[in-house]
This record gives sequence, C-alpha cells and structure tokens, in this order.
Amino acid sequence: MSRKPCLFSVFFFFFFLFLGASELTRPAKKNETEFIRSRCNATRYPSLCYASLAGYSSTVQQNPAQLARLSANVTLSRIAVLMVRVASLSRACRPRNASAAACPEAAALRDCAETLGYASDLTRKTEGELGGLVEGPAARPADASWRVSNAQTWLSAVLTDEETCADGFEEVASGSLAKADVSWRLWRLKQYTINALALVNNLAGTL
Repeated sequence: MSRKPCLFSVFFFFFFLFLGASELTRPAKKNETEFIRSRCNATRYPSLCYASLAGYSSTVQQNPAQLARLSANVTLSRIAVLMVRVASLSRACRPRNASAAACPEAAALRDCAETLGYASDLTRKTEGELGGLVEGPAARPADASWRVSNAQTWLSAVLTDEETCADGFEEVASGSLAKADVSWRLWRLKQYTINALALVNNLAGTL
C-alpha cells in the first residue's frame, strides 16, 4: 500500500531550516566549528558533512552524540523534500483517465514513495534513539551501546530503502525526465545518509 508524504517529515524540514537560520546568527566559537570539521573528516563526504552541520555548532557544543543526532535530522529533512518531489511527479505522471503506457514511471514512483515513507520512519526512530544519549546519557555503558547499535541498524536499513527506490527505476527508459530527477536526488540523499551513519559508527569509541 502506498503512502502519502508524511507531514511530520515535512515539518522537520522546515523546522531545521528555521533552526539553522537561528544558529547562524549566533557567534560560533572556533573550537566548536573545528570539532565538527574533525568529526566530518571521518565521513565519506566530509565537505557535505561540514557544510550541512557547521551552522549548528552552538547546538552541538562538541558533543558527538548531538552531532550524530543532528546529522540524522538533516537526513530526515532531505527525505521529506524527496517525498514531496516524488508525490508531485506522481501526480503529474498520471492524470485522471490516462493509460499506464502514458506514464511508464508510475509504478516506480508509487513504490518509491512507499519506500521513502519507511526510510523516514526509521530515520525518525534513529533521531529519537540518539536523543536519549544527548538528553540523558545512559547510566550503563551497555545502554549507550544498545542505542548506538539500534541507530546503526536503522540507518543501514534507510540506505537499503534508498537503494530499493533507485532499483525501481531500472526498467524505466533512460530518457525519462522523472527517472533522471529522482535518481539524482536519491544519489544526493544517500550521501547525507552515509555521513549520518558514519557519525553514528564513530560514537562507538566515544561513549
């Protein structure tokens, strides 16, 4: 069963746009931004990592769990944007009474919307799990390890969902504008997700 774009995910996107704007008005200490740069250097896409998180340096305050949490939230906002785009393409693709042949991308877009819904849910769960480390560090190391393990599992599943969405367009002709659009956006989204997972993986040695 297909899902409509999650309004909660869209809310997260605009919330973090607002949060980022407010953070950028605060003077960031050099050691705060350098902390983010050093953590991002351990990710696959360090420039993207730093560019997307440096604005939150005052919130991160050199807390690796907070940084990983914010990275998960940035990923969640990117998923929300893509969900909106896929829904828009799907509506344009299949006007009322149009034949299936008129829109060969219809099935791929429908399946992608559903898969992105799963990815959004898992990313939100990841944010909540990491929030437990930020707001109230676990009393026992085993509790912290359990939270990190859950976050690793869920973000890995998010990457799988993103791959599944991309795979759905393999049978669509290469000249499809919708395929090109979604494929590029998925490629970019995966970079955010891979970075978020790397920051979570790096928590294992700091908690």
